[in-house]
Amino acid sequence: MADAKKTVKVKLVRSPIGTKESHRATVKGLGLRKLNSVSELEDTPAVRGMINKIAYLVQVL
Repeated sequence: MADAKKTVKVKLVRSPIGTKESHRATVKGLGLRKLNSVSELEDTPAVRGMINKIAYLVQVL
């Protein structure tokens, strides 16, 4: 049986307009584009850190 990678779903719930450039880059880095877009990512410490950085813009499903 192959290793089942843990994943985390992230949804963009607030607009990144007017936020810091680095926060907008983080949104893009997580693969989120428009409002309410959902991205399924591997649950790694790097991804968790990105989510924590923009926690006020996203929702973890």
